[in-house]
Amino acid sequence: MQFLRREAKRKAAARAVFCVGLVFSLAGSALILLSSASLVRQRLILSFSLLIIGGLCVFLAIKLKRRPLYLFFAVFFILVALFALFEVTKITKLTLKQSWPLLSVFAGLALMTAGRGRYGVIRRIYLVPSIALILLGGFLMLFSLRITGFSFRQFVIGWGPAVIVISGIALILLSFGNRDRT
Repeated sequence: MQFLRREAKRKAAARAVFCVGLVFSLAGSALILLSSASLVRQRLILSFSLLIIGGLCVFLAIKLKRRPLYLFFAVFFILVALFALFEVTKITKLTLKQSWPLLSVFAGLALMTAGRGRYGVIRRIYLVPSIALILLGGFLMLFSLRITGFSFRQFVIGWGPAVIVISGIALILLSFGNRDRT
């Protein structure tokens, strides 16, 4: 009997915390929107919309026993929304035009989180594509931020054939490795 009372109190406290958090989020959003210019307001609305979608996906992931798809979209939308919010409020000096490769990094982080949510640990089936997406985003950021002395187009023209040859050799070697196991 005492266990049921404790459980009821815990659920009531969780609901109260959720309601207070919701009120704070809405009030803070309203204050930010009211204190901004029209163009900034449109970007803020987009950021908050993405945050709401991410929050909805978190809710669905929890209610549907941590479904990896909802968890992936929750993390991805929340990361994109936070970055857009940082860009609008000038916390970061990067523009969306410069930082588009971060979408790949965010997708890699979201995929890693979804894999951890599904299995309880990060398994290779999620880890390898996650790392590949993160590295791809980091690689493309080098060109987007003009850190390299040449453009991405020049890189593809100069190094593209070599990358294709190396990839082909790697695939051939992988196919020989798989034949030995069968």
